[in-house]
Amino acid sequence: KNCLKPLPSSPYDLAVWKKVKVYRDCYVSFDHAFYSIPYRLYPGWVWICGGTRQVRIYNLAYELQATHERASQPGQRLTHPDHLPPEKLPGLLQTRESVLEEAQKVGPATGQVIQELLEHPVLDRLATAGRLVRLANQYGAPRLEAACQKALAFGDGSYKTVKGILKQGSETETAPIPVGIPPATTFARSPAELVGALVEVPSWN
Repeated sequence: KNCLKPLPSSPYDLAVWKKVKVYRDCYVSFDHAFYSIPYRLYPGWVWICGGTRQVRIYNLAYELQATHERASQPGQRLTHPDHLPPEKLPGLLQTRESVLEEAQKVGPATGQVIQELLEHPVLDRLATAGRLVRLANQYGAPRLEAACQKALAFGDGSYKTVKGILKQGSETETAPIPVGIPPATTFARSPAELVGALVEVPSWN
């Protein structure tokens, strides 16, 4: 519900106030844009005071929690890094260069997989590449490197394939070598040989 609540400072006398729900990703929505808030406020509701230049966010006791510049276009996402949980920061602050550098520290196979992901001509796979590199935190760098080596041998360096190899624990397994089975050999005599042998048998008469 929208309402007006005058503030002591005159620039905000005509600001629009709105009570909004805190999203799971620690953002709130106001006028078709998104603003981060301290993650301790999730789950819950907050007050947004939208002015012409700034957006201020208050808790339900009208205590100031965050201040942002007003978004310049619909869909814009404004973020203060200290608002987000620590585990969310690597994904937020990563760049193509930082992800590739991190991958190369894991090993050459991991670096190649990440390079191929980032070089996709159409899709932006930075987020996927970041998630793949961070698998080293869960499984360890040596296992990730071995899984990437195996994925490249299969010709499929996708995140799904690499993670699947790690979940199965099959990164150190070698592919089975196919055993060639020799063609079956028959020792039967041909019909012509059998008929010929019968004709050559002398009669008793």
